[in-house]
Amino acid sequence: MKRIRHDTWASILGVIHLGLMVNLLVLVTASPLVVLLVTTDPMRSWPLLALAAPPAAPALAAAFATFRAHDEGETQVVRAFLRAWRATARASLLIGTAATVAVVVLLVDVRMLAATAASVVVVPLLLLLVALAAVVTLLSLAAVAEVPQARLRDVVRAALYLGVRRWYLQALSFAVLGVQCAVFTVMPAVAIGITAAAALYVVWANSRHSLRPVLEREEAPADR
Repeated sequence: MKRIRHDTWASILGVIHLGLMVNLLVLVTASPLVVLLVTTDPMRSWPLLALAAPPAAPALAAAFATFRAHDEGETQVVRAFLRAWRATARASLLIGTAATVAVVVLLVDVRMLAATAASVVVVPLLLLLVALAAVVTLLSLAAVAEVPQARLRDVVRAALYLGVRRWYLQALSFAVLGVQCAVFTVMPAVAIGITAAAALYVVWANSRHSLRPVLEREEAPADR
């Protein structure tokens, strides 16, 4: 049998270290939301969840930026995560707040209109808008992680356009997140401690690929 090279072991251990540390850092920085999800019934505690959701957005943006830094050769996961959190906190918090408000309003409308005669037409449209808001949010957070200095208006516009155009990648991302939610429901400790980083990595990779046209335009001036 061939011996595994030292570089291969180092790469494997680096990926494991990246995953475990990102899980821990996301847990710490998004702890209010995680604690509520673990200890309460979301159907009853949704107002508290709505308050805790926006502060969790910087954790996702920082995780995405940490994955990018690791791909570029950064080995200090904690330093990369904290640096990214500071750089993206304001923009990602605004994105998270706007997304939470939009989703709450839309879902309240769904609840109010579900028993009306117009529900057959209106409710599917509102749910489609909820899905679109979720897509734009994820892509916007990924864009902010890639280009922290970008204007939010440009970020949201690009996320909306590319999210719709490359819907199949978003479908894959949400399928992965759906599996992660299912694991969280059954085994919260496994979902938080082991599988979260893998799910977020897939979402980040899909989002980055979706955003490639605008990211290439941002990088082009720097290459000249």
